[in-house]
Amino acid sequence: MAPLSGVTVLDLTHVLAGPFCSHTLQDLGARVIKVERPGLGDDTRAFPPFVNDTSAYFAALNSGKQSIALDLKSPTDRGILDRLLVRADVILENYRPGVMERLGYGWEKLHAKYPRLIYGAVSGFGHTGPDAAKPAYDMVVQARGGVMSITGEEGGPPVRVGASIGDIVAGMYLAQGVLAALYDREKTGLGAKVDVAMLDAQLAIQEHSIALTTATGRAPGRTGARHPTITPFSTYRAADGFFVIAAGNDAMFEHLCKTLDLPLKAGDPRFATNAARCDNNALLKRLIEAVTLEHPAAHWIAKLEAAGLPTARVQDMSEVLQDPQLLARAMVLPIAPDAQGNRFTAPGNPIKLSTLPELTTRPAAPALDGDRAAILNWLNT
Repeated sequence: MAPLSGVTVLDLTHVLAGPFCSHTLQDLGARVIKVERPGLGDDTRAFPPFVNDTSAYFAALNSGKQSIALDLKSPTDRGILDRLLVRADVILENYRPGVMERLGYGWEKLHAKYPRLIYGAVSGFGHTGPDAAKPAYDMVVQARGGVMSITGEEGGPPVRVGASIGDIVAGMYLAQGVLAALYDREKTGLGAKVDVAMLDAQLAIQEHSIALTTATGRAPGRTGARHPTITPFSTYRAADGFFVIAAGNDAMFEHLCKTLDLPLKAGDPRFATNAARCDNNALLKRLIEAVTLEHPAAHWIAKLEAAGLPTARVQDMSEVLQDPQLLARAMVLPIAPDAQGNRFTAPGNPIKLSTLPELTTRPAAPALDGDRAAILNWLNT
């Protein structure tokens, strides 16, 4: 039995943050019923790339969920949602604050009517504060939350992180909050509201930026791939491309010098401590690359790994999907063909539990309203 077996989640969310949360809960065993707009469905059904007019983006993020299309302004469809709420453990939504209240499904009303129901909400700025009603997307919170200010090359413009971490991190925190609420319900018998703001989540993941700013009084800037407070901890050029070296302490640095046969004198004050190495990071990078440019990355990675030093090639996604470590841990999974025979690939479940069987394939994503009959039959049992 999966940990969340028997838990039913009504997922009114769309695009990424909310669906990422419900995807996580489903991986842990929950049944996810995706409530979508009639005729349109989740916005991501229209996101490229497509296979035979089916979105690969939607397929990967919503595989295995069930879909029912409900118009929440229709009395008939509201009646179906009310019946679903009786059977549900969790409802998720990512509307702007106030929308659910106007529809008659806000936290206060739902909690009074269904006291065991857990209400999970994710939005740009949360349900409180002066900017709660403002719209937001991933880039907006990456910018306002400071992440873009530290992303990019030194002296260059701010850059959005390639993965949509504004949405994804908020979805992760929402899943954590829902799990905590489920655990708390076992003790109290009552559900709780989980309110996660994408902006809050961006601040929560910036451990070194907060420390640097509050300790020094100066906000950190962009440092490219280099870690701002650990050196050497960056990308380095080999004869055929980039790889990374992460020497996180003095002992590792000394070992690195011996492994690469760096032309450094013992006790050189410019590199004797991590603080000194950070001050002289540009010089140290030149000294390292004067050596590493002589051979391909594979040569240096083999030497560094043999010496027990953290390193890796900078892989593109084609290489990542063939990585033997990821394949061994079932992190690259086929999605079962959908009704049209379309085939997609999705990430596996990164949460490995001894009590949770490993996935070898993912179920297909649902067709819009494709599970209406099955869901209505379930409600009648």
